[in-house]
Amino acid sequence: MRKCSVYIATSLDGYIARPDGGLDWLTKYPITPETNYGYDEFYASIDTIVMGGQTYRELLNMDIPWMYKDKKTYVVTHNAVKTGENIEFITENIIDRIIKLRKEKGKNIWIIGGGVLISLLLNAGLVDELQICYIPVILGSGVPLFPNNPKESAWALIGSTAYDSGIIKLDYAIQQ
Repeated sequence: MRKCSVYIATSLDGYIARPDGGLDWLTKYPITPETNYGYDEFYASIDTIVMGGQTYRELLNMDIPWMYKDKKTYVVTHNAVKTGENIEFITENIIDRIIKLRKEKGKNIWIIGGGVLISLLLNAGLVDELQICYIPVILGSGVPLFPNNPKESAWALIGSTAYDSGIIKLDYAIQQ
């Protein structure tokens, strides 16, 4: 069975975006070939992406070419909008659809934004790994990494890396 993994950046105080969804605070910490915070290795381990509708719309609003065209992308949303190639929408039976995706052959699945989707899948027991990059910034308010009170779960630290930029990446696996 394929694993569902979260790879995400968060501020020290647990926000993944500003209150308006802005990500400008991340621009001082770009992913580069020299310092990619484990992203390249993670990206090579997946062939499927599941993202929330708001995250999808934010990416579309960036007016840049779709950066995940080599991966099958599923967007969880109530409001399907025009799609690009290799993108499908999940508008109902979200948990059942993710369970089916996990059973299909292939590489792992990346759960990418937002916090509501992550909490929904955590509560359903469908997140196997968390790879969290803590950015040395305190935002004070914003979109929380874990909104909607996810149920209690225990995680084992399986790796950690500190970078010269001040970012610390922590890798966790769900404890069964």
